[in-house]
Formats: sequence, C-alpha cells, structure tokens
Amino acid sequence: MHDPSRRRFLETSAALGAAAALPAADLGAGVTRVGEATDRFRAEPIDRVRIGFVGVGGMGSVHVENLLAIDGVELKAVCDIVPERVAAAQAMAVKAGQPKPTGYDRGPTDFERMCAEEDLDLVYTATPWEWHVPVLLAAMKHGKHAATEVPAAYRTEDCWAMVEAAEKYRKHCVMMENCCYDRLELLAFNLTRLGLLGEILHGECGYNHDLRAIKFADEGEGLWRRAHSEARNGNLYPTHGLGPIAQAMDINRGNRFDYLVSMSGPSRGLQAWAAEHLPTDSPKRREQYRLGDVNTTLIRTGHGQTIYVTHDTNLPRPYSRKYVLQGTKGLVEGYPRRVYVEGRSEQEDRWDPVERWYASHDHPLWTSDRVKQATKGHGGMDFLEDWRLIHCLRNGLPTDQDVYDAAAWSVITPLTEQSVAARSKPISIPDFTRGRWRTTAPLGVVSL
Repeated sequence: MHDPSRRRFLETSAALGAAAALPAADLGAGVTRVGEATDRFRAEPIDRVRIGFVGVGGMGSVHVENLLAIDGVELKAVCDIVPERVAAAQAMAVKAGQPKPTGYDRGPTDFERMCAEEDLDLVYTATPWEWHVPVLLAAMKHGKHAATEVPAAYRTEDCWAMVEAAEKYRKHCVMMENCCYDRLELLAFNLTRLGLLGEILHGECGYNHDLRAIKFADEGEGLWRRAHSEARNGNLYPTHGLGPIAQAMDINRGNRFDYLVSMSGPSRGLQAWAAEHLPTDSPKRREQYRLGDVNTTLIRTGHGQTIYVTHDTNLPRPYSRKYVLQGTKGLVEGYPRRVYVEGRSEQEDRWDPVERWYASHDHPLWTSDRVKQATKGHGGMDFLEDWRLIHCLRNGLPTDQDVYDAAAWSVITPLTEQSVAARSKPISIPDFTRGRWRTTAPLGVVSL
C-alpha cells in the first residue's frame, strides 16, 4: 500500500536506530521487589497514570470510557484526526470529574507533538493498523510507556523496531490483546496451571468474522481496512486467538514459536458482495483483492506443540473465534464453549457445559463482581485488560503481555504472507527475546 504513514515510520525508525539497542537481558533488569521474580521488565510504580490517547473512534472510545472508570488514571491528552471525536473524549473526561484533556487534531502526525509536549506516563493508541508502530515509537522516544490495539505491527522490521525501542528506552510496550482476558480463555489458562489438562500439546484458534459490510462502509474501518485486502494475502489478524494459546503454551517464557506454514484459498467474497450491494458505477466494484477468503496456518513451537490458526473475514458466517486448548488429560473448546477432563467430567466421553467449570475453577480475575458487571466492550474483557495494565503500572509490576509478546504474536502476519507467496514454504519465526525465553518464568495466575 502507498501511504504517508510508511514514510513517517521509516523516518522515525532511522532516528531511533542512531544509537545501538541494549541487549535483551537488560530489559529484564528492573525495580526489585522482595519475593518477586526479576526476570521480566518492570518500571517504577506510578501513583497516578497520566494518559495520552491516540485514536478515539470505536474501540478508542471504549478504552477511554474504561480508563476513566479506573482509580489512579488521569486522561491528560486526546489525539485524533477528527476534531469531533477529540471533543467527545474531552467531554467524557469532564463528565467523569477530570480536568478537560488537551486536544490534538492537527492531522495524522499530531501525536508526535502530543508525545513531545505533554507530561504523560502512558500513550495508548487505537488507530488504524499502519499508525500503531509510529505512535509506539514516538511515545517511547519521549519517555512514555506505550500500549496499542491489535495487531501491534504487520511488518517484521516493525516488530524489531518495537523491541529495540523498548530495550533502548526501558519502557513498557504492550499490545492490548483483549481475548487473553475473556472468561473462557482465562478458565483454560487456570486449568492449565492447575495441571488438569495435563501436558498441553495442541491449540486451534481463529478470527472468523464476516466483515464485508464493515470493509465497504464509508466510515470507521471501511476507510482503511479494505485496503489491506487489496494489497496482502495471509492471516491479517491472528492475535485474538493466538495470544491466549501462546500464554498457555508459555511462548517467550520457557517456550517459543519455531516455524509456520500457511496457505490461502481463492478470493471471491468481497467481489461478490460488491456486485450484489454496490451501484454499478461505484469505483469500489473495480477494486481487485489479493486476500484469500480463508487462510489456514500451522505453527510449530520449540517444544513440538502444534497450533492451527484461521482467518476468515470475507464470507458469510456467524462470528466465531474457534478456540481449542488440548492436553494429555483433557481440553477446552470455544464456540460452543465446553470442557472435557478425563476422570473429572460428569460422563466419560461427554462434554461438560462450561458453566460447570466456571462454578468450580473460574479464573480469579473473573470472580470480581466489577468485572462481571462491566458489559461495555465485549462483555467485560476490555475493562479487565485495561484494569490490569493500570494495576501493573501503578504497582511497578511486569505487565501480563510485554513487547516480546507483541512482536511474536504480530509477526505471524507477515510470515504467513511470505509462506503463502512461496507455495506454503515453512518460514522460521524470529526469536525476539534473543534467547531469554529459556530462562524467563511462565505467567502465573493473578487475581484482582
């Protein structure tokens, strides 16, 4: 795609690369707490997290609403190319009893001015994909922690740029993967940590969501997302399903992604939708799309586990994030949500309804009434991911997801494109930790 953001990113990357990045091990050396591991990066505690938010459209406004409801947060600045959205976010802050945030709406790169001028602790972005990395790099360059909607990046070099900037400036760089906080995925994680599923051997996941109407809309994601379908062919959106499985398989924390193979089917769905729904003189009907309607990817981990990942957004289908986490003693499945544990389920060779396992083994993060009542934003998981980020920053804790996760989960996209273009050739997955995965402790089960 030909977009000015790419040029801006290259300029920013060149500035960041002027000094050599610190070795990966240095990012793990942080503020020591008695009785806590020191092998994951942590920063000094922040009593009140001052936030600058970039991109306050659909998901951005959801996050702003969540953040304004969390103790210890101050929305200091808001940036968007649409002045009305800036004004709406400012009004939300004032309604929540906070001072009116400074507004930045002088064009696509005004976030750079915000990062340079504002006293902020965290810059959070929910912009279109091509702007994620430029915002993250600008934030860290100016001494701010950084957080982004998914995917964090869609080019391999951009993934390395995030890692190197986080190491150089010693700042958190977090991809906010909300599905890691969904109730089913956290139940599966809890069962894994309790050993009830046995040794984890296989995962299945995907993003299967009919986006045809959204891609052709004249607002929101329709202004930019369809362009990726024109220019690229692979799994464009893997992290919703992949993130929770990666955490359960200890990726970057005792394990790593090794290689993948990927293939795409024909491209038919967008063309058919345009022919049926758009006027005959619409220029959109003349567009050509490279993205195969269904992409299938297989990933092998360093420990030999397999992960099956699908991407299906151009065909009619009910929404599904197909989810399977399978071990030697049992498995958890999503859509429909169900559990089977050998010797523990009610009947041999029969699924248990997930509610039975929620009642007995719900993840501690989901036992809070506050989370159960937070229906705004995908049933509560968006609030939970925002709350956890702020909690970790305020208490000087390692974040649940770090820059190495952001890079490893996001890089799957460009690598699938390479594999598809090379007749499903196996493609090695970079080790963004540079070997630290071998000694980094796995995530534990945390609570509110």
